[in-house]
Amino acid sequence: QVQLVESGGGLVQPGGSLRLSCAASGRIFSINRMGWYRQAPGNQRELVAVIRSGGNTNYADSVKGRFTVSRANAKNTVYLQMNSLKPEDTAVYYCTAGGIYTADGLESGDYWGQGTQVTVSS
Repeated sequence: QVQLVESGGGLVQPGGSLRLSCAASGRIFSINRMGWYRQAPGNQRELVAVIRSGGNTNYADSVKGRFTVSRANAKNTVYLQMNSLKPEDTAVYYCTAGGIYTADGLESGDYWGQGTQVTVSS
């Protein structure tokens, strides 16, 4: 069984920065995709950023140039550095991981964290 635990959310003023972390635990050999989605009240969950094991990244247009996704493969951890935060970045941020090889083989589907609240407000 794989579990994802996020940390680092909170309240920040517009223009400020936050760093989210997400650690995957379990009998994990490797993880292909790790990334972040977010969901604001009344909105659908949307992709923020994803990073693959080779280092390739994708970002939502709304966060390009402000957010940076990175990972520490040895720690099965993904990070999201968020700079120049705007009120519209306010949402619950969810970590996700997929293409996971464990001691039991390839896990089907993607795993999700419990979510961490990010609020950007003065």
